[in-house]
Amino acid sequence: MSSKENMKGPKRQGKMGGPGGPMMQGGEKARDFKGTMKKLISYLSVYKYSMFIVFVFAIASTIFSIAGPKIMGKATTKLFEGIMGKISNTGDIDFDYIKNIVLLLIALYVISSVFSYIQGWIMSSVSMKVSYNFRKSISEKINRMPLKYFDGTNHGEVLSRVTNDVDTLSQTLNQSLSQIITSVVTVVGILGMMLSINWQLTLVALCVIPLSMILIGVIVKNSQKFFKQQQDYLGNLNGHVEEMYSGHVVMKAFNGEKESVKKFNKMNDKLFTVAWKSQFLTSIMMPLMGFVGNLGYVAVCIFGGWLAAKGTIQVGDIQAFIQYVRQFNQPLTQIANISNILQQTAASAERVFEFLEENEEVPETTNPEATDNISGSVEFKDVHFGYNEDKIIINDFSASIKPGQKVAIVGPTGAGKTTMIKLLMRFYDVNSGEILIDGHNIKDFTRNDLRSMFGMVLQDTWLYNGTIMENIQYGRLDATKEEVITAAKAAHVDSFVHTLPDGYDMVLNEEASNVSQGQKQLLTIARAILADPKILILDEATSSVDTRTEVQIQKAMNNLMKDRTSFIIAHRLSTIRDADLILVMANGDIVEQGTHTELLAKEGVYANLYNSQFDIEEAI
Repeated sequence: MSSKENMKGPKRQGKMGGPGGPMMQGGEKARDFKGTMKKLISYLSVYKYSMFIVFVFAIASTIFSIAGPKIMGKATTKLFEGIMGKISNTGDIDFDYIKNIVLLLIALYVISSVFSYIQGWIMSSVSMKVSYNFRKSISEKINRMPLKYFDGTNHGEVLSRVTNDVDTLSQTLNQSLSQIITSVVTVVGILGMMLSINWQLTLVALCVIPLSMILIGVIVKNSQKFFKQQQDYLGNLNGHVEEMYSGHVVMKAFNGEKESVKKFNKMNDKLFTVAWKSQFLTSIMMPLMGFVGNLGYVAVCIFGGWLAAKGTIQVGDIQAFIQYVRQFNQPLTQIANISNILQQTAASAERVFEFLEENEEVPETTNPEATDNISGSVEFKDVHFGYNEDKIIINDFSASIKPGQKVAIVGPTGAGKTTMIKLLMRFYDVNSGEILIDGHNIKDFTRNDLRSMFGMVLQDTWLYNGTIMENIQYGRLDATKEEVITAAKAAHVDSFVHTLPDGYDMVLNEEASNVSQGQKQLLTIARAILADPKILILDEATSSVDTRTEVQIQKAMNNLMKDRTSFIIAHRLSTIRDADLILVMANGDIVEQGTHTELLAKEGVYANLYNSQFDIEEAI
């Protein structure tokens, strides 16, 4: 198994979907709205020409659309005059004029639709490119981040920035930019058209706007509160379901079904209560806006009819004006909602930029050492290290390992055994001192070259959702099928693979639970054998297999370790009796070192550990 095994990936998490509705739900607000928007605008400057085209086409599309009702009003007026002329026998309907108006309208609406399509297509392309580049930047950033960041950060939090935040940013960008343009141009344009028809009617129509704004404000204020509670309760409910699903065996073993259902029902009731309130408030938005709009229509019709009777306004103008009033409310609602959209955009962008600005690993050396002729000697020289600088846990650690030696690291829990391996592979850098391979400081190698020297088999197996063949081949991606099968035979994998459905082509599920724990361990050992590394790291590699298989694996591992420097982290001391060197650690220091026989003769820490395990085994 390659060194990549140490980087255990988080479980994939589904994205919780929010409720739908005509109003965008309120989300988390950015702490630095102006600063984040400046960064986002700077990030989008690459697409300035595309954005300019979007602006121009959005304005043009809106203007052509706005001009339609007034031109249609002229056709209505001409039709009305023609009908009145026929009734009074003083004229006839001018169908040629009406036909020309209809053709002009068709042309205007077609052009408007084409412009709208083009600006929508370009904006979607820009938002997807932004989404792609953000994900690419995050993916590259993850590979440059120190392990310390992931040790202190929830995996789901990192995953959320790659999926939820980037998706939200992409969607809100797609909505907000074009929506701001079209809404503002529509409001200004319609207001101008209404004033050009009749300023008195315009004042009557505008009287309903304050009432609309009050209703929108009240509903949004209350619905956002319930939307937020709904997302919180939905998250809690999903968490409980996932927990019960992943721990189903434990829950059944301890008869926890009743308590689980009780807890689920309690959470579900809370979710139901806030969900119907949020959906109800959202659903009454359009009926209420429609009611207020109808009040405006009634007022316009009454006042417009009175003006028409006086001859102050033409019938076609009233018809056009009513169309404008109908179109006026929607962009007003969108403008009122744009602040929410922008806040969501800024909040998501802020979280993405925060991640991209996190401290990275110490830069690689500009003149790296070659790894072609590495023999495998390792030296720890006065190493001091602490995960926090104010709390040093490895104190003045020194040890010298010759090429091909089999080195066991033992000691009580918390002694620093695994920490030494993390330092050796440069997952962390030492606070002071040096770690040397063949006399070269490990900082003189690139991290990729350094880690390619190692093969790891951990107690905590790591397999991904793929075929058995692909999981073994992860040790060396360019390995042939024959080489994979040879490694599998050496690790005693081949014998059980043929009993599985589809053999080497069997797909392991997400948790790799369709093979046993022991079989998973054998697969990781096969991966290490395939990698053929210069230095091996084994962390209780056979702890999950039965005694008979352990003997077989031990033989395979002995062949693998032959002429290779090997580090073995062991808890069962009986498995490392033949080690060339045993390092006994306690509180971050090497307190004893020597062979098994030498250390037993000293009757010190190692002898006490060994005898205590022997006593326990005897008692069992």
